[in-house]
Amino acid sequence: MFKSLQSRLWLTYALIILVLLSSIAILGFLALRNIPIRNTNTQLQTLAVTLGRQRRLEQLSQERLRLALQELGQLFDVRILMVDLEGRVLFDTRAEVAPEVTAIRIPPGARIREARPPTGTFRDAENRLWLYAIRPLHADSYLVLATPRPTPNVVELLSDRLLPPLVLTASVAALLAVFLSILMSRWVSAPLKRIAAAARNIAHGEYRTISPEGPAEVQQLALAFNEMTARVQASQQSQRDFVANVSHELKTPLTSIQGFAQALLDGTVNDPQGVQRAAQVIHNEAGRMHRLVLDLLDLARLDSGVISFQRLPVDLNTLLQQVVDKFAPQAQQTQIRLQTDVQPLPTLIGDGDRLAQVFTNLVDNALQHTPAGGQITVRARQRNGMVEISVRDTGPGIPYEEQKRIFERFYRLDKARTGGRGHGVGLGLAIAHEIVQAHGGYIALHSQPGQGSNFVVKLPFAKPDDSTAVRRRR
Repeated sequence: MFKSLQSRLWLTYALIILVLLSSIAILGFLALRNIPIRNTNTQLQTLAVTLGRQRRLEQLSQERLRLALQELGQLFDVRILMVDLEGRVLFDTRAEVAPEVTAIRIPPGARIREARPPTGTFRDAENRLWLYAIRPLHADSYLVLATPRPTPNVVELLSDRLLPPLVLTASVAALLAVFLSILMSRWVSAPLKRIAAAARNIAHGEYRTISPEGPAEVQQLALAFNEMTARVQASQQSQRDFVANVSHELKTPLTSIQGFAQALLDGTVNDPQGVQRAAQVIHNEAGRMHRLVLDLLDLARLDSGVISFQRLPVDLNTLLQQVVDKFAPQAQQTQIRLQTDVQPLPTLIGDGDRLAQVFTNLVDNALQHTPAGGQITVRARQRNGMVEISVRDTGPGIPYEEQKRIFERFYRLDKARTGGRGHGVGLGLAIAHEIVQAHGGYIALHSQPGQGSNFVVKLPFAKPDDSTAVRRRR
């Protein structure tokens, strides 16, 4: 019972409503309980003011004053006492011989004839509680009008006039509150139920977004769920594409290897030149498969976080010069100008071999997609607290709609970059992207069709605490 969120919300609202109604009932009870007392005090004050205006009382003798007070007490059905300045009782209309009250506390300022005389309480010899109002009489005495403290009969008061409307109002309020609590609980729980249903659909391969509804927090949850759904769908599609691309990339060399190996076994190729050509094809395709497997292993290690990067000082000036020197013969052979513009760079903390792999890949791609007579520039400088290395070529450039996918795995632009001479498998830039991110930097592409491409790598400077191994984890 009460296991669902809706039922718990409803129960919470119902308990809050019950507490509020109970608090209102208690406050109302206390207020009603004090009404008779306040009314009695008001009557005593009014009578005290009235008697205080009777100047003739001050002129009567003690005997005649007592008789007059007795008559007034009987007339107004009150107990009248006369006390001195210390509060000692001099005369009591309810006492036959001796006063039943020994003393009454005189409030400060009681000598002032106020419109609302001071009030208080005292107990008699039988421990009964009396309410009184006090008024100055003579220069040395006070007039005290008292009546027994009323005992509130709340049941009679409620049943007389207040109980029926109170019960009706409370019933309507309770029904309305319960109705609103049910609506509120549904308003909160309904979007959550839709999110739960959509989550179950994802397990069955149905990727559906949900409209943000309900409270702000639930709407944020719905937006986060939609974002998660999009990422899960993209991840699933990426995995399917990955498997399909790997299968396709392996299928072509395996087919060539199998075909030429079968030709050698069948004796179809029996002349030395044909055997040499078949062996060369098998060797080339095996090398291609070997490079593909190594790239896949690198990506798998980067994804899983098991690959460790060395955290050693790296001289980027030397590293970039070595990369350029390695490709200088190839650039000269293809009639491409390969030049550098490297300013003095600070020392970086990182994995020199992995960083060399990044720039080797970028320069190699630029050489493959730059036509003869073109130019490749490797530029490096400090900017905004980071080291910025760019590899710019004068090739055909990359279409705008393709640029956002350039770092995806197995994504190739052979159709768009007509100047290409290489036939990679589309993993080099993906690996470079992962390595740069693992070093706390990022890589970006700036390209305009027909005006070449510029790959920019930004890496942070070395920090004093850059001495421990850092592993990238997803």
